[in-house]
Amino acid sequence: MAITKERKQELVAQYTDLIRRSQALILTEYRSLKTADLNQLRERMRQAGGEYHITKNTLFQIALKQAGYPAPDDLFAGPTAVGFSFGDPTATAKALLGLKRELEPLVIKGGLMQGRVLTPEQVQALAELPSREVVLAQVLGSLQGPLAMLVGLLNAPLRELVYILQQRGAQAQEAPAAG
Repeated sequence: MAITKERKQELVAQYTDLIRRSQALILTEYRSLKTADLNQLRERMRQAGGEYHITKNTLFQIALKQAGYPAPDDLFAGPTAVGFSFGDPTATAKALLGLKRELEPLVIKGGLMQGRVLTPEQVQALAELPSREVVLAQVLGSLQGPLAMLVGLLNAPLRELVYILQQRGAQAQEAPAAG
């Protein structure tokens, strides 16, 4: 059944919008996946802050070009579905690759991120990176250590002064009692 010209334009506009909102795109081949598997995949992608759509190759390539992305033909051989990452790209890559282990027919073709084409190996490396929150926590931890030491050093003279004043106060209270 042929798609009307109007429907093609709607799909290109929808794809272009999804591309522009995405931090990263992961292209997969979904051949032989069951409907239940696709639904599970879509649910995991939603939980990871993304979406998973089966696309028409030629229309998606047009949308990529309209959004200013490269559209290499080798990524569009065979049936293609795209994982769109609207938040942390590592989270969506982990969701897809985690399911790839469970769903044998799922094949990672590659991806696009910040205008660059990613190989399947680079998508795998993206999935192995720590999440954004973990990286921020590590940076914060590395900043807190030296700052805590600086605060301790700055507080040391005050602690010593307070200790000296407490000792002098204790001596002053003992002196009249002895006299």
